[in-house]
Amino acid sequence: VIDNGPAYRAKTLQGICARLGIHLVDCRPYHPEGKGKLERWHRTLRDQFLSELDVARIGDLEDLNARLWSWIETVYHRTPHGGLARQTPLARYQQDLARIRTLGERAARLDALFYHRLTRKVRKDGTLSYQGHFFEVPYALSGRSVRLVVDPHSGQALAVEDADGNALGAVTPLDALANVHRRRRQPQPPEASSANGADTEVELAYREYYGQ
Repeated sequence: VIDNGPAYRAKTLQGICARLGIHLVDCRPYHPEGKGKLERWHRTLRDQFLSELDVARIGDLEDLNARLWSWIETVYHRTPHGGLARQTPLARYQQDLARIRTLGERAARLDALFYHRLTRKVRKDGTLSYQGHFFEVPYALSGRSVRLVVDPHSGQALAVEDADGNALGAVTPLDALANVHRRRRQPQPPEASSANGADTEVELAYREYYGQ
């Protein structure tokens, strides 16, 4: 359950939740009671953590996070809550452990699930642009719309996918000189294959040279 702030309406968040199998539910605008549990947490955070925080001892963000997590683990999780029939948040959470979905095989690629996906159209020379830079992708994708996979922390372009998340190939920074020859030398595909349907030596050499 989320509110209607711009960060929560972003397509990036929608995509991440979809890949994790999470269903997003938007609260009605200007109706905080629709997310009462979240609003109560914010009040508790202000009244019990921020009001007691000694800012003179905070050197950086890491210090602040360390104090927040220690307070959550030792105080908040272990304090009886009126909205939980006087149970502690930790005890209430442990009651439903059997119902909690695990990531399963997705755990091994959790970082990749959080990468951003941006729609781009591949140009006729097999390149696409991102933040003012050009990148080469498999030439066969020329003219197609693809999703560019980007690490949001480093800003690095990593790969391209189709709309269903299937891998389409790697992304490499543009080598302008090589790309000129790549475009000019790209021949038309043959209209017919060999009689038995197998790739000929010429076809194999073609695929190897152009990376197809």
